[in-house]
Amino acid sequence: MAIHLNNRGGGSGGGGIGIGRRRSRRVMHEINVTPFVDVMLVLLIVFMVTAPLLAVGIPVDLPDTRASDTLAEERPPLVITVQEDGVISVQKTAIDRTLLAARLQAISAENADIEVYVRGDRGVPYGEVISVMDLIKQAGLNRVKLVTKLANDG
Repeated sequence: MAIHLNNRGGGSGGGGIGIGRRRSRRVMHEINVTPFVDVMLVLLIVFMVTAPLLAVGIPVDLPDTRASDTLAEERPPLVITVQEDGVISVQKTAIDRTLLAARLQAISAENADIEVYVRGDRGVPYGEVISVMDLIKQAGLNRVKLVTKLANDG
């Protein structure tokens, strides 16, 4: 009479040869960076897609020019936008025309050397943009530039 013991896993019953033995797992001493790289690539793509969308705060149809002026990037400029419907904005905040002079004087008292970029929509009358520039000059800000977009030849 032959008895075969085929119980190879650990268990509560039997008297098999493999009872009580467990395979020891090797401890992994390396960091798996693949998931980290995957997450970083996804974040990179998200930022690359959204960054150009955040650059322009107020939609304005700028007039075209053939020459471009280089913009200084060491200090951020003050951007004043005149929209087609007549709304005036300082940076990205709309401001009433009567409060614009006081706001500009406060900025001038803080930093008189700041560059001011005026963005005027193509549909805004020329006189409206000039009157905003006049308010800027009266406030003591003398470094004023008009912003245009470079025309494509073709």
